Amino acid sequence: MKLLKKKSAQGESATRTERLPKPHNLPKAVGRVLINMGKDPDWIWNLKSVIRKKNSRDDHRYDVRVFDGVQAAEKKVTVENYTSLDSHPELILFEGWYDRLSWKARMKERKRKRSISPSLAA
Repeated sequence: MKLLKKKSAQGESATRTERLPKPHNLPKAVGRVLINMGKDPDWIWNLKSVIRKKNSRDDHRYDVRVFDGVQAAEKKVTVENYTSLDSHPELILFEGWYDRLSWKARMKERKRKRSISPSLAA
C-alpha cells in the first residue's frame, strides 16, 4: 500500500495508508475494450477488476487489472486490492488504464506461460 505523509496543524507529520478499492465487476469502458479485442462477452463480464488512481492529480483516471475470481479462489488466493496481485502476476489476465469521465480505456493482454501437463507430454 502506498504511504502518504500529511502535516498536521502543528507541523507534525502523520503517516496514513491510502485504502485501495476491493475487487469489483469490470468497468463498462474496460469490458467494451476487451470485447473489441475479440474476447467472448460472456466470459469477459464474469471477470473481476481491481483499480488504483493513476496519479494524485487525476481523480478520474485509474490503473486497472483484470483477473478471474474463480481461478483465484481455486488457487486459494485472496485478492483484496490492486497490490494483492503483485505477488500473483499469473492471475492477471489484462492490465491497463481507464478514464471514467471520457470512457476511454487501454488494455493489454498479459502473456502467460503455459505448462504442459505430464499426461500430455508423453
